[in-house]
Amino acid sequence: MPRTPAPPETGPATAPAGPRTLTRSIGVGGGTLLTLSCVTPASSLFVLVPPLFADLGTGTALAIALAVLLCVGIAFCYSELGTLVPSAGGEYAMVTTVANRFAGWLTFMLSFIVILVVPPIIAIGVAGYVAAVADINPSVAGALVMLASTVMGLLNLRSNAWITGIFLVIEVVAIFVVSLLGFTHTTQSPAVLVEPSLGTSGIGLIAVVAGLAVALFVVQGFSTAVYLAEEMREPRKTVARTVFWTLGISALVILVPVVAVTLAVPDAAALAGVDLTALVIGWSNAGVGAAISLCIAAAIVNAVIVMVIQNSRVLYASARDQAWPAPVNRAMSVVSERFGAPWVATLVVGLSEAVLCFVPVDTLSGVTGVAVVALYLSVAAAALGARRAAHRKPHVWRMPAWPVVPVLAVAALAYVLVEQSALDLGITAGVLVVSALYWWGYLRRRPERWVVTVPREE
Repeated sequence: MPRTPAPPETGPATAPAGPRTLTRSIGVGGGTLLTLSCVTPASSLFVLVPPLFADLGTGTALAIALAVLLCVGIAFCYSELGTLVPSAGGEYAMVTTVANRFAGWLTFMLSFIVILVVPPIIAIGVAGYVAAVADINPSVAGALVMLASTVMGLLNLRSNAWITGIFLVIEVVAIFVVSLLGFTHTTQSPAVLVEPSLGTSGIGLIAVVAGLAVALFVVQGFSTAVYLAEEMREPRKTVARTVFWTLGISALVILVPVVAVTLAVPDAAALAGVDLTALVIGWSNAGVGAAISLCIAAAIVNAVIVMVIQNSRVLYASARDQAWPAPVNRAMSVVSERFGAPWVATLVVGLSEAVLCFVPVDTLSGVTGVAVVALYLSVAAAALGARRAAHRKPHVWRMPAWPVVPVLAVAALAYVLVEQSALDLGITAGVLVVSALYWWGYLRRRPERWVVTVPREE
């Protein structure tokens, strides 16, 4: 059915009745399993945290704790906007609806950077943890994980909720074992947690704040809840609950083992090149180390499955909202009759990320922290406009202490952003400039393009 163009700067359009839409099949439990899996506690701990240890030493736990505190304010913004605009488009749909089409487009491109970069980084990390049973080139291992996850992403979302839930239990067990072993082999005073140092050198608060970009990346998966809003029953109730349940659980599951490892290493210098698998073997034996490594590999696969699911929904939503030329929009918005999944968008996302596994990790990871911080900044800024007369809808979850919470979040995120390296900021800015040129040359002249759609609730 042809879609009726909406005015460029008004609220969201209502999804047309004709085309097949995503199926509302999950509640708070399933949404929390999928969202918590995207936080991927074990893969964050074993893939993303070691470089943070290398930079911040004993200040790593403090940086993650500050990131969690900041994420509470960000979660308030996501919950309010996610219930106001329950769209698979996530951040870009929220910003477009509350601000304008151009701001929404730039927000989409920020989220697209994260979509393309994060899964290959996580997938490549699997090679080091299956070494006990197979010696595989990291890029090949990452590509195989991406391809397998793409197949899983084509299945029904409810099935994936159970599958990822099983993986989640496995990785939580692995984290529990690491935490237990760490706390039973402590050598450091708890004072090192609030007196950051790396080796014999102290680390100032400014360095810890600069590390918040990576720390935010470690715990950032709670935002996945808004991407699943179209497939949640009663999203205006379930989205906020899923966001906060996920943030609370993930904060606990990630922080506890980080504290345990920090206190258990021989000295602060050991954190510079820490090998978590080797630590586990030293605290126990080779058999336990191998078992934990395989659990970590399972956690990485789990994380990538959820990321493929999340990312395909964003691409699907952008096509449904007419972001691309007509043939591309038609292809990307196709939904499987059998499984209810956007299968073309899933294949495009998964296969593209499989190819990116052969790009050096350093070239992929540089802008990730900047993109995540900028994305959160755009959502927090949009939350300041969420209570205008046009957005006063019933049954929308409202954050307490508005507008204080989003104002503080904007200020904190802006400070973290300017503390990042000039190269990473420049690369991100370059992507946004190209995106702006596409906007001015194509989308701006076509008011029927880039019209955010919010499906009817059933």
